[in-house]
Amino acid sequence: MLGKFWKKGQDFLGVNYPILCGAMTWVSESSLVAAVSNLGAFGCLAGGNMSPDLLAEEIDNTRKLTDKPFGVNVITIAPKYEQHLEVIKAKKPPFVIFAGSFPHAYEIKAVKESGAKVICFASNDSIAVRMINNGADALILEGSEAGGHIGHVSLMILIQQVLFQINSVPIFVAGGIATGKMMAHLLLMGASGVQMGTKFVLSQECKAHPKFKESFVKARARDAVSTPQIGSELHVVAVRALKNKGMNEFANLQIELIQKIRLGEMSQKESQFKVEEFWMGALRTAAVEGDVVRGSVMAGQSVGLVDKIQPLKEIIDELINDAEDELKRIRVIVQPCVSSQL
Repeated sequence: MLGKFWKKGQDFLGVNYPILCGAMTWVSESSLVAAVSNLGAFGCLAGGNMSPDLLAEEIDNTRKLTDKPFGVNVITIAPKYEQHLEVIKAKKPPFVIFAGSFPHAYEIKAVKESGAKVICFASNDSIAVRMINNGADALILEGSEAGGHIGHVSLMILIQQVLFQINSVPIFVAGGIATGKMMAHLLLMGASGVQMGTKFVLSQECKAHPKFKESFVKARARDAVSTPQIGSELHVVAVRALKNKGMNEFANLQIELIQKIRLGEMSQKESQFKVEEFWMGALRTAAVEGDVVRGSVMAGQSVGLVDKIQPLKEIIDELINDAEDELKRIRVIVQPCVSSQL
């Protein structure tokens, strides 16, 4: 039954299952991306703040491990963003996903000229329209429930503001999704597919540190909180992560950077790069080194819905089977009502 509801997503991505494994810096590396794509879903390679050479190498490695479609996620506010775009144009991955902030039309055009399809995030209705006008081939509506960099609007509102209003491009949804049952309802609402990140951290194939995974298993939904913005000078993009000492250190960093801006010792752009360097480093501390006290344990509120480590195939099969069962359940409920009206 799922086929009729997510065919638009299947056709656009060229996959059996338009289930996107969201790009997570230091987590979504070539082996995880390829494993997801080889199982018929869609893996997203996280550019993060990699060196250009490493990003090129990771794209090559992904291609060696899979002949299936995958995407490369680049963060527009990362210090090496412009260099990443040059790598993209040279390596020509099939899909490019812009994250962090919102790309200019000329950046989207340059990437599309390399042969890639472009997917952009939309954190509200006006941005959704702007990204389409700028040339985006598809959108991801990511609600504030998600982990990592987030907007300020929940997926519940974005569904009504954007998904119900726009039909011109495929629209994938993300934020707070961890079950096949929810996936089924989102597809019924018109989504072309779904993106999940937190769920895939707990796959056996994910190379994140065991302590990083353990913190996900133990966490409750309310433990995944978004960072506060201290002052307006930094234009900080909020990040959702598990509450710990590392999050307190970010508040102190903001105060330090704001003071430097006010004293003329640092530009706004330089301060934004410092913020991104902090997150990239803090996330590595947690996801790679296993320091989940001082590192950044980026997780969505769906962390409260995951409680075990599973093989990747089991996760995907479970999502699909549960979604199919939910659609059958809904049909049993709705069919008599429809028949009675005929």
